[in-house]
Amino acid sequence: MKPKVFIDGKEGTTGLQIYDRLANRTDIELLLIDEAKRKDTEERRRLINEADLVFLCLPDKAAIEAVSLIENPNTRVIDASTAHRTNPDWDYGFPELSPEHREAIVKSKRVANPGCHASGFVSIVYPLIKAGVLPKDYALTCFSLTGYSGGGKKMIAEYESEDKANELNAPRIYGLSLNHKHIPEMTAVTGLEKKPIFCPIVDDYYCGMATSVPIQGIDSQLILDALKKHYEGQQFVKVMPELCDTGMLEANYNVGTNMMEITVCGNGNETLVVSRFDNLGKGASGSAVENMNLMLGFEPDSGL
Repeated sequence: MKPKVFIDGKEGTTGLQIYDRLANRTDIELLLIDEAKRKDTEERRRLINEADLVFLCLPDKAAIEAVSLIENPNTRVIDASTAHRTNPDWDYGFPELSPEHREAIVKSKRVANPGCHASGFVSIVYPLIKAGVLPKDYALTCFSLTGYSGGGKKMIAEYESEDKANELNAPRIYGLSLNHKHIPEMTAVTGLEKKPIFCPIVDDYYCGMATSVPIQGIDSQLILDALKKHYEGQQFVKVMPELCDTGMLEANYNVGTNMMEITVCGNGNETLVVSRFDNLGKGASGSAVENMNLMLGFEPDSGL
């Protein structure tokens, strides 16, 4: 029998993107809720418990509530919200981080899909700490440029409005309290002992993300070699083979794919590491579908 899949919250940006990736799949049965009942708790409960796997594309509070509706012990969950990313009872959905992460996802019934900015940061920092290249007490900073689709339907509508406000034409720095919701995830998953200073920036383009981490006092080639070794043979995460010191890196690279590309720019002991990917792909729905494929025994790139 084909596994049954339900998207709770299909109307949001991530939910719609997941639906688009699954709609034409013939190896699953996609359960759809009647539009008039999409906020009906009992109808959602019925579909959640009928499904073999459920995507939660909901705000944090609603995602926690949705988990409480699960009565079927065989129902598996991928939560795209922030709610469970640092919960030790949930497995972190970034299979390229280590063979242990991948195996945990394959066997898991509860997977927390990574955040978009966090994906870029973790992809750089986790391998360097694991390899002993970067100490856990290193005081890191990170800036991450994203397209406006990461802000959801409201922000998309603002940017695409005919009478768009003038300030939307230029890059905008946000998260000015330095307590962005991804920081606990970035700290916990990498094992850092100090939370990073994180500066996200949104600009006037639809999608694509460039997450940058500057590092001082560690040889650039050592950083590049550690990242290359860590991601050797990976399908969706690639490290550029040489140090980069010329040209420019566009933030809308790899859009429309589930690919992530890491570039190391270096000058001796001064290094900038940049992770580029689609914030709606490897930063959200593409990653979620990759995790689903692993959990249900499909090829990782099915539908991607």
